[in-house]
Amino acid sequence: MSENELMVDARGVRKWFGSNEVLKSISLTIPRGEVLSLLGPSGSGKSTFLRCINHLESIDGGRIYVDDELIGYKQRGDKIHEMKPREIAKQRRKIGMVFQRFNLFPHMTALGNIIDAPIGVNGESKAEATAHARELLERVGLADKADAYPAQLSGGQQQRVAIARALAMKPKLMLFDEPTSALDPELVGDVLDVMRDLAKSGMTMIVVTHEIGFSREVADRMVFMDGGVVVEAGAPRDVLDNPQHPRTQAFLESVL
Repeated sequence: MSENELMVDARGVRKWFGSNEVLKSISLTIPRGEVLSLLGPSGSGKSTFLRCINHLESIDGGRIYVDDELIGYKQRGDKIHEMKPREIAKQRRKIGMVFQRFNLFPHMTALGNIIDAPIGVNGESKAEATAHARELLERVGLADKADAYPAQLSGGQQQRVAIARALAMKPKLMLFDEPTSALDPELVGDVLDVMRDLAKSGMTMIVVTHEIGFSREVADRMVFMDGGVVVEAGAPRDVLDNPQHPRTQAFLESVL
C-alpha cells in the first residue's frame, strides 16, 4: 500500500509516564476510509495511543503521520523537534476527537458549541458556520435542540452534539475514545447510530470501545492491545470468533 493511501501511519510509537512504559513501540497503519476498532483491558494503552495521534500526548519515540504529515514534530536532519503549540493546533484541525465525557461548554447552547471553533479557528463567517451546524444537528438527530444548553440535554444527546462539534471542523480523521462508556445503556444506541452513519459516509475512524457488537458490525479491522503492545489484529469476525493469542482469548471470555 502506498503512503498516500494511508490516513494514519504510526511507526514504533513509544510513550512513558514516569517509569511506566505505556506504549511499547506501536506500529499501525490505517488506510483512508477504514474504521479501526481498538479493543483491550483498561491500562492497555488504547486511549494513550489515540491521544498521541493528535498530539494531546507527546511521544517519547517513533513517528506518527496523519495524511502524510508528521504530527507534533518537525524533522531537521536526523533529529525531530516538537512544534510550537500554534502549529500543533493547526494540525489538529483535521483530526476530530470525541471523548468519554462530552466536554461541551456549559454556558453555550448546542449550536454555540458547534460554531465556536469554525468561527474562531477556521475563520468561517457566523452565517456559514451556523448553516453547517444546523445541518450537522439534523444529521445527528437533534435539529430541535439547537438552542438547548448542555444541562438541558441527556448524556446521549450531549455526546451527539460533541460529535457534531467535531465534524464542524471538517476533519479527515475521527478519533473516538470510549464514546459510550459514560452513558446510561438506553442512550447508547442513538450515539452508535450516528457513528454507523459516519462510517458509511467513508470517514476514517479509530474507535476505542467495549461495544463488541458495534465493532463486529461496523469496523473493518480490530486491534487488540494489552500491556502497551498490539497483541492481535485482523477482521473483527476473526479476532472475536477465533482469537489466536491466549491473552485475547482470556479477555474476550471475560467480556462476551
